[in-house]
Amino acid sequence: MQSLKGRKPIPGTIIFDGHQAVKGYQLNKMCFSFNEAANREAFLQDEEAYCKRYGLTDDQRAAVRERDVLKLLNLGGNIYYLAKLTGIFGLNMQDIGAQQAGVTLEEFRAKLLAAGEK
Repeated sequence: MQSLKGRKPIPGTIIFDGHQAVKGYQLNKMCFSFNEAANREAFLQDEEAYCKRYGLTDDQRAAVRERDVLKLLNLGGNIYYLAKLTGIFGLNMQDIGAQQAGVTLEEFRAKLLAAGEK
């Protein structure tokens, strides 16, 4: 594996490395639990209790409440696991893309359409 040392970072990119994996372990473990329908239902019944059950930090719980996917990524969330959580929220990849771009969903969709016309 090549080192990223000395390489120019891609703006807005969070490298999911060992540090991020450790930081987000509880969050990602919780998200993995959503493979089971009963766990998704338990989360919807009491989000806060479910997050506490998995030992999420205060910041992680706040980001879950705020539906802030970017903050969850910064707090160690892995996008593949977070996709399970965002699905519960009713968010799709365009919603996440809009968050990343800092625009509304409608603005993001317009950008996608404009890019497709080129």
